[in-house]
Amino acid sequence: MVTSMTLSPSGIPAAMDEMDLVNRLRRGDRVAGDTLALAYRGVLFRLALQLLGDREEALDVTQEALLRFFGNIGRFDPQRPARPFLYQIVRNLCTDRFRRKAHRPGESLEDRAARDLPEPVSHEEAPDEALARAELRRQVWHAVCHLKPEHREILVLRDYHDLAYAEIAQVIGIPSGTVMSRLHAARKALRKALVGEELP
Repeated sequence: MVTSMTLSPSGIPAAMDEMDLVNRLRRGDRVAGDTLALAYRGVLFRLALQLLGDREEALDVTQEALLRFFGNIGRFDPQRPARPFLYQIVRNLCTDRFRRKAHRPGESLEDRAARDLPEPVSHEEAPDEALARAELRRQVWHAVCHLKPEHREILVLRDYHDLAYAEIAQVIGIPSGTVMSRLHAARKALRKALVGEELP
C-alpha cells in the first residue's frame, strides 16, 4: 500500500513513484491501480471536458481511457511517463466522438467548461483583483473555445496542462518541430481573437 507519495503541483505522482505504481500494477497490485486512477482521473477529466465541452461525455471518456490503459498495462513500458500516454488516449477518444456525431446544440463549449472548471482564486488577492483576474480568464477561455480544434487542443495541452513540447508531440502524434510551429500559429490566432475583447 502507498503510504507516502511525492506529487507534482497538478496532483500526479512524481516519476519514481509513478514507475513503482506501474510496475506493481503490472504484477497485479490492484491498490496500485486504484492509486494511479485516483491520481490521474482529475486531469484526464479536465482535458476531456476542455476538448468536448460536455460533462457526461468527459466522464465517459475519462473512464474509458483509464480502462484502456489498465487493460493494456502489460504492454506499457514503465520507463515511459504515463501522463502523455494517458492524454493521447483521451485525445483519441475525444476525436472519435467528434467524428461519430456532430456537436450537440445547446449550452456552448465555453459555458460548460467554464462552469465545470472553476479557476482557484488566491486568498491574497483583493476582491476586485480576483474579479478582474476571473474576467480575464473568462475572456481568454472564450477566445480559446472559438479557435480551430487543432489550435485549441495544443493551447489546452501547453497552457492548461503544462505539457512539454515532446509530450505534446506524443499526445497529438506530430513531430516536435510541428508542435512549435502549430503553437506559434495558435497563439497568433488567440491574440487575433482577443483583439475585440475588452480586457481589464
